[in-house]
Amino acid sequence: MELVIIRPTATLKRLRWWIVVLVCAGTVLNYLARNSLGVLAPQLTRDLGFTTQQYSWVVAAFQVTYTAMQPVCGAIIDSLGLKLAFALFAVAWSLANMAHGFAGGWMSLAFFRGLLGLSESAAIPAGVKAVSEWFPARDRSVAIGFFNAGTSLGAAIAPPIVIFLSLAYGWRSAFVVTGAVGLVWAAAWYLFYDDPARHPALSPAERVLAPSIVEPSTQPLLTFRTLVIQRNFWGLAIPRFLIEPAWQTFSFWIPLYLARERGMDLKSIALFAWLPFLASDAGGILGGYLSPFLMKHLRLGLLTSRATAFAFGAVMMIAPASVGLALSPYTAIALFCVGGFAHQMLFVSLNALTTDVFPRESVARANGFVGMCGWIGGLIFSLTVGALADTVGYAPLFRLLAVFDIAGAIVLFAVLRPVRLDARRPSTAGR
Repeated sequence: MELVIIRPTATLKRLRWWIVVLVCAGTVLNYLARNSLGVLAPQLTRDLGFTTQQYSWVVAAFQVTYTAMQPVCGAIIDSLGLKLAFALFAVAWSLANMAHGFAGGWMSLAFFRGLLGLSESAAIPAGVKAVSEWFPARDRSVAIGFFNAGTSLGAAIAPPIVIFLSLAYGWRSAFVVTGAVGLVWAAAWYLFYDDPARHPALSPAERVLAPSIVEPSTQPLLTFRTLVIQRNFWGLAIPRFLIEPAWQTFSFWIPLYLARERGMDLKSIALFAWLPFLASDAGGILGGYLSPFLMKHLRLGLLTSRATAFAFGAVMMIAPASVGLALSPYTAIALFCVGGFAHQMLFVSLNALTTDVFPRESVARANGFVGMCGWIGGLIFSLTVGALADTVGYAPLFRLLAVFDIAGAIVLFAVLRPVRLDARRPSTAGR
């Protein structure tokens, strides 16, 4: 029996933005699966009988494999091509998430969580790769802001969807359902995505905007050795190491914090825990527009505008650092909302810089290595939260997040030196 693949035969207006929608949908499902664990943490620690520290080890199992695999996934994407590689990784993470429903204790849950981390680490390098192939430099931060909104949207819809499934059908069903929908997306991606040079629905007007067509590169693929000796790499990797703990905290620890420190039950968490991620969506999208705004109105160079947007977000992280001063759980949630908005401004700016300073053929692996450094920071901080939260409380740990992010902004300007780089390539802002 021959498989018939239906492909568009007519051109599609603004196709590159439809590609962003497709990438965003995959990112939503990726983060829906990822955040299911954090939403169910209060119930899982009770039903499966493990401690806060054992929960941190379950979280760490995901973080370790995710950290190690980001550069590997990036290299596979660069080598196999975005179309096939992203579909295969989506199938893998969907099956791994469904397997969570068979866990019988924290050790088996940690094992399945590790499998999930092996495959989900492909999502951000794949999205950044797609943007670098389809969008000229001036539009990349906006495109990254929109596809990256999927990270927050997936996290935002996780509490109501996962808790509804858990209350109606048991917590195991939540993992199975959130994993199964990823299989549908993987099929859609493979059927409808292609690179700009081969996509049958790409119009002539948009063809001249696709960098992978109009700006063919002859640069060799970056190796680990050639990457780590570059100042540009450390100018992005160190800030990513410093900012990642905030997002890991939001993704894995907010529900448990609201339950234990603020006395909220599962239904209350479902009603309110998604709000910081909704704010994150706004931060990611508006943060994407901030760089072009600064270029147009303040005449900043491309890299300087990205770094300045990063600095704005870092200063705003003072809000979630003050959550220990909140008198009510609702004020605490509002401060987390400011933090979610701010963090996605940081994240979008840093990912856009990855596409600016590394060659397009190697952008997925470069982004993977930068992401690996970030997740090392997130892993260390999550283990610290697991070890200290029950003794010192969450508030002192949250205060560190603002310190880390402001330090990240300082390092970005000092090591990457965006102002100097822009002075050397004044034509960048116009591309």
